[in-house]
Amino acid sequence: MGIEVRPATEEVFDDVATVLGPRNPDANVCWCLSHRVDSRTNRELVGTARREYVRELTRRPVAPGVLAYDGGEVVGWAAVAPRAELPFERSTKIPHVDDLPVWSLWCVRVRPGHRGQGVAHALVRGAVDYAASQGAPAVEGYPADSGDRRVDTTMAYVGTRRLFEAAGFTKVADTDAVAGGFPRVLVRRSLA
Repeated sequence: MGIEVRPATEEVFDDVATVLGPRNPDANVCWCLSHRVDSRTNRELVGTARREYVRELTRRPVAPGVLAYDGGEVVGWAAVAPRAELPFERSTKIPHVDDLPVWSLWCVRVRPGHRGQGVAHALVRGAVDYAASQGAPAVEGYPADSGDRRVDTTMAYVGTRRLFEAAGFTKVADTDAVAGGFPRVLVRRSLA
């Protein structure tokens, strides 16, 4: 059975929590909010408030991302949303290349024990498909340009240029951002 990718809606919030949440509910982990909300809000959301914020996101008409399943088990997450709703809209490090209302794909997370099995590739494709289903004209990513070198797992959530290029993205700009010691590039896939 292949990897199935579905929107991260409220009905599957427990699966979102499985992928993004900490073992200790009071821990201040990312919950994939560090690039979704402004830095002040990110600092103010502590412990279980982060979980509840993400739960609210899953209740919105547009899901905050997609989940990957392998045989019914949740194995990964990808965050995708309109760039206009994200801090990337005002970023001084990630440029705008035009006025197209693109969506951003900025986080790809595969659960330990499921890496190296094509889950990240399925997540990127699934995130693009979801954005297309919501009317996105294009999707951008901001991956590390690491060539053949490995990106440290703590920074690998941004993805690699090769991962995105395998899903049909092309580099359209350099950025001033860095991840894991590697420059990040702006890649885009047109959906028009």
